[in-house]
Amino acid sequence: MTDTPSPSAAKRGTTARSRSRQRAVEILFEAEARGSSVLEGIRTRRESTDLQVNEYTQRLVEGVIADQERLDEALTSYSRGWPLDRMPAVDRAILRVGAWELLFQDDVPDGVAVSEAVALAAALSTDDSPEFVNGLLGRLQQVKPTLLA
Repeated sequence: MTDTPSPSAAKRGTTARSRSRQRAVEILFEAEARGSSVLEGIRTRRESTDLQVNEYTQRLVEGVIADQERLDEALTSYSRGWPLDRMPAVDRAILRVGAWELLFQDDVPDGVAVSEAVALAAALSTDDSPEFVNGLLGRLQQVKPTLLA
């Protein structure tokens, strides 16, 4: 996958990191939908197409995989009545990417991690998803110091 913007992304002024986040969400979603390994999906994609996965997309995907248990625990604890398995699969992928950036990516301001996840939810999911993603990641942002202690 390259990070060449789509025509609609170019019109919105989407940054390379924004496109990387979307690619990471797509890769995580696709692997879950197919019931396959995320890293296997990346490998297959690289072997069967000329699409590349850029460095930041790779970092996001590997980070989510490495910290998925902690991410899912935090998301489950603060989702207020919405277990992960009841959330739309695309929302799970968005929340995992957003939570990973919020909690583990020091060079991304917390507000950027949240707003980028909300933008992805608006572009890729249901009408209710942006508000839900914003609320849940906002709660994680509030308790971040305790989650990382």
